[in-house]
Amino acid sequence: MGRIDQGAVDFKLQVTCWSPVPVGQAGFRSMMKKMILILFCTIMVSCAAAQTRNVISIKNVRNVTLVTVRVDNIVIPDILLDTGFHYDGLMIYNPDYADSLDLANAIEVQVGGAGSGEASRALMLDSAEFYLGDIRMMNQRIIMLESDIYRGFPSNGITGYSIFGHYITEFNYDNNTMILYKTNQFKADDSWTEIPLYFKDNNIPWLDIAVVIDREEPTQISVYIDYASGDAIELLEKSNMKYDLPEETDEVFLGRGLSGDIYGKAGTISKLIIGPYELRNIRASIVPAETRSKQDNADAILGNGSLRKFNLIFDYGNRKLYLKPNSFFDESFE
Repeated sequence: MGRIDQGAVDFKLQVTCWSPVPVGQAGFRSMMKKMILILFCTIMVSCAAAQTRNVISIKNVRNVTLVTVRVDNIVIPDILLDTGFHYDGLMIYNPDYADSLDLANAIEVQVGGAGSGEASRALMLDSAEFYLGDIRMMNQRIIMLESDIYRGFPSNGITGYSIFGHYITEFNYDNNTMILYKTNQFKADDSWTEIPLYFKDNNIPWLDIAVVIDREEPTQISVYIDYASGDAIELLEKSNMKYDLPEETDEVFLGRGLSGDIYGKAGTISKLIIGPYELRNIRASIVPAETRSKQDNADAILGNGSLRKFNLIFDYGNRKLYLKPNSFFDESFE
């Protein structure tokens, strides 16, 4: 019986402690206003926290990264991400989408790129917009190629700086997601390795790496990142190269740029060194610099064939690239 009474006393005490104190009508209204204000602030803080990052699904096809966008309520999948696309905008090169888009106010332009031929003709909308997931990309150039030089390619278009230039951009190839952070709402933890980036006269990211062609000491070289390249590395063949080329090479077709087809060679190099990480027995492309690259003083181009072995964070604002080896790191190069 004593234990039952004690339990009853405890229960009554708990009820008494949590019973509201009687207040007048004015006091009650004031208390309710404060509670509503606190609830509103809590909701706003929760919403703000939820919006600090946007998670976008990605695809990795032939060592390049693809996303889906929306233009004029037209869903366009398989848009190639490219660090070389150095202005705000979206280029669509699958001609099947030309009739679906409102291009009435477009102007005719010419768009140059890799290759030794003439620039491609296109229609361009200025100050347009497109959506990436729930993100509204405003004040964009929407470019529609008039030719069908990329018909049959596994991608429908290309974008770059609209993402890399305005968000800290994380790629997780273990779960095929891209995470976009506002530039003032992210800090990498100690599990990431920090690599300095630098920029020259445009918005294309550069870094310093090292290569070993055979068994010599590592050679430091200056490269820029071409995230749209599926190659591990493209060695630029020119008169003032810092390295010797592999002795055994094959003649290959390397790809198609906006200014035509690109031919070169391919061979195997011993090592590619990025920060503290060594990649071994890399299949490297070798291409004439005047055909492949529009960037002065580049020794080579670092492609996604190497970078996809890491989960990555691009932080253009702070000029940093963060690396973390992923589940593909130990896979051999094809």
